[in-house]
Amino acid sequence: MRAGDRYAAQNRRARHDYLIEDTLEAGLVLHGSEVKVLRQGQASIAEAYANESGGELFLVNANIPEYSAATHFSHQPRRPRKLLLHRKEMNKLLGAIRRDGMTLVPLSIYFNARGRAKVELGLAHGKRKADRRQAEKERDWQRDKARIMRGRG
Repeated sequence: MRAGDRYAAQNRRARHDYLIEDTLEAGLVLHGSEVKVLRQGQASIAEAYANESGGELFLVNANIPEYSAATHFSHQPRRPRKLLLHRKEMNKLLGAIRRDGMTLVPLSIYFNARGRAKVELGLAHGKRKADRRQAEKERDWQRDKARIMRGRG
């Protein structure tokens, strides 16, 4: 994500539940009413993931609600949305998903400087309960350390 980009939706739980090993940017195939809803910031990608179907990647379970001002040309809120990637990137991701049992998790949907909707995907492993506890312990220690250093300064 660059300086001119604007978030439409974020998945804040992803970095807590998954160990993100790599991130990449992909385009989205959207209908007009979906773009309008994204610009209003009403989308949710908390339960979403990317899945393969017919040699292509799709964003599954992302909730983009219906546009209230649309008449009869509205969209389905949870339909699978095609992800636009270069073939080399797609083959790398599909190999990691099949071979290593990794998951593709959307981290955020945003508009780039040209006004195109993009999704930031993370190639991730699920964290175990002990890993989550260790990360929380480390975060607490960093917070306490900063508090102590501020008190001495």
